[in-house]
Amino acid sequence: MTLRIALIGLGKMGLSHYAIINSHPDVNLVAVCDSSGYMLDVLNKYVGIKCYTDYKKLLSEEKPDAVLIATPSRFHGEMVKAALDLNIHVFCEKPFCLDLAQGQRLVELAESKGLVNQVGYHYRFVGAFQEMKRLVDAGVIGRIHHVRAEAYGPVVLKPKGSTWRTSKNEGGGCLYDYACHGIDLVNYIVGRPDAVGGTVLNKVFSRDVEDEVYSTFFYADGKTGQIAANWSDESYRKMSTKVSVWGSNGKIAADRQEVQIYLRDGTNQMPNLNKGWNTRYTTELTDEVWYYLRGEEYSAQIDHFVQSIKAGRNDTRSTFRSALETDLVAAMMIKDGESSHVDVGSMTQTMVMPTKKVGGLGFINKLLS
Repeated sequence: MTLRIALIGLGKMGLSHYAIINSHPDVNLVAVCDSSGYMLDVLNKYVGIKCYTDYKKLLSEEKPDAVLIATPSRFHGEMVKAALDLNIHVFCEKPFCLDLAQGQRLVELAESKGLVNQVGYHYRFVGAFQEMKRLVDAGVIGRIHHVRAEAYGPVVLKPKGSTWRTSKNEGGGCLYDYACHGIDLVNYIVGRPDAVGGTVLNKVFSRDVEDEVYSTFFYADGKTGQIAANWSDESYRKMSTKVSVWGSNGKIAADRQEVQIYLRDGTNQMPNLNKGWNTRYTTELTDEVWYYLRGEEYSAQIDHFVQSIKAGRNDTRSTFRSALETDLVAAMMIKDGESSHVDVGSMTQTMVMPTKKVGGLGFINKLLS
């Protein structure tokens, strides 16, 4: 079974997806869509791929089995809905949807139609983070009491001209570009926080969006968490993401290269784990992919989407519903960052306290009102 897939958006991520999809043995890339006439002219002339400037026309004329959406964030909602209305499976780049109410409707629409849906949180496909989740779920470090996610990199290092990534209305900024990866990994590994507090959304070079993000997470069972992200840190050559989890029996820390496990007590350990320090490297945790570009995880997530469609399985590793949970935490942080204050005299601080689970539209509207 060969899937007919279309691609909307030919920016940095779109071109990466183009190369990966075009090389997939089970996929036929039928058409692309972008607003750049130059990009489309080049592709049409040298590759021969069918090109569109109107995504609705592409979807209605080509009728693909699935579509990948890699456009600026503010367009995600309308494009995802157009595809779902035509019963097309959808892979959408992160963040999923800037409007929570719209995101909730799209989750319900995709699930009601039984369509495969996935969001591009590629760190869920990194072997080291998958191993961390497996060990946490197995109870290797006991009761979890704290988690910390960090994401640093050199994206904005001086004041510069505006792009969609530096525009709040476009869904840009460090929160949605960097911190959301950390938030998503926290949700994936230990669950979504029930509250956030002390959120800092700080500008360093940008005029309209934040360049630094810091916040504290709170859980109903007593554990806590922290998120720290900075896309204006030139001490890093490229984006670096790390998650650390502390439990009653030790600690696990993971990044793209390795998982480090420290166990206080080895009596309840898994096979091949010793008391004290244990290290597992990504090379032994990562499955081989048919095509390498930037990292195995990028190909792995696309193949996961393709194989889910072929198997008729819509519970992907990064569903619309799980991505909406990440969007919800980001919205909580924005609201907290705008309303939090510390009174030096009384040392009181406001805190956003939503219910445990993403509910219906009424809950979301109430949260953001």
